[in-house]
Amino acid sequence: MKIVVFGLTVSSSWGNGHATLWRGLIAALAARGHRTVFFERDVPYYAMNRDLEALPDGELALYRDFEEERRRAERVLADADVAIVTSYCPDGRAAAELVMAAARPIKIFYDLDTPVTLANLRDGESVPYLPADGLAGFDLVLSYTGGRALDELAERLGARRTAPLYGHVDPRVHRPVAPAAHYRADLSYLGTYASDRQPALEALLVGPAARRPDLRFLIGGAQYPQQFPWGDNIWFVRHLPPSEHPAFFCSSRLTLNITRKAMADMGWCPSGRLFEAAACGAAMVTDAWDGLDTFFTPGDEVLVATSASHIDAALDLSDAEIARLGRAARERTLSSHTSMHRAATLEQLIEEIAGRGLTPPPAARATPFRAMEA
Repeated sequence: MKIVVFGLTVSSSWGNGHATLWRGLIAALAARGHRTVFFERDVPYYAMNRDLEALPDGELALYRDFEEERRRAERVLADADVAIVTSYCPDGRAAAELVMAAARPIKIFYDLDTPVTLANLRDGESVPYLPADGLAGFDLVLSYTGGRALDELAERLGARRTAPLYGHVDPRVHRPVAPAAHYRADLSYLGTYASDRQPALEALLVGPAARRPDLRFLIGGAQYPQQFPWGDNIWFVRHLPPSEHPAFFCSSRLTLNITRKAMADMGWCPSGRLFEAAACGAAMVTDAWDGLDTFFTPGDEVLVATSASHIDAALDLSDAEIARLGRAARERTLSSHTSMHRAATLEQLIEEIAGRGLTPPPAARATPFRAMEA
């Protein structure tokens, strides 16, 4: 198949979780015989932090202005089998209009930020990457989040067919490596700063660090403010490209995952960092959310922390137990959560749509669009 994507970014992993996911998925799709063209607006903040100049398994189409790119996009879509528009695509509405006008491809919307999308809609806020008339025009709406999020996409946005396409990892990129001294830590956390993660980060890392001055704590990520409550034993590494993630994860005894509030509240929304750390064989501690046990077995493949006391207990585990946790998490990830697994899922969903035809059932055609209700 020829697959065309209009997305946020694949060229820069700075400050977003989209790029790494797309790189892994595009590579896996290529290994299965498919070709992907990814349209990305060339914005300054990603250009200054670009860690991929060309897609080795597809085509990267960078552009400055969507209207100037329109004719090229129309030509690329003319013989495409599948066209995908994603959440946070800066030209999402214009791209969706272009996709809807294309006669040939199966039309997919992929929301990699479903809890945020739905929370904004419930708050009466505009969501600029959504088509003005909702998602009923797409043959399939994919969601990074499962569970009740799929029902809300249908009820609020008129999605006719929904399916989860969860996070994943490319084990060629994220794998066990030798520890690096400059990333050494007893507990590490890798993630872009987010205000809604801050209370949990303070409870599960900053607080334990203050009580354990003999241990070393490490935070890696972008956009952290000057007023962050750093401690003498909390070290900081600015944004790390994916190539540095394995050394980061493999250099700490434990690594922490904290889910954004909207995603934790919705549940069934595993962070990509969970799969990345697990693929590296790192022992993980995560906050709690519904559906976690679908992806990893708590206590066996991942530790769950709802308070600082759980962090203290994890830090006191033996080296042997921590190594066992890391091995179990890696085995589960390689058996269930690689980019190749998700590529096979996407392929199957597309084949089902192509096989059953694209005409929606009468009830679905009548689904009201309630996205912009207060």
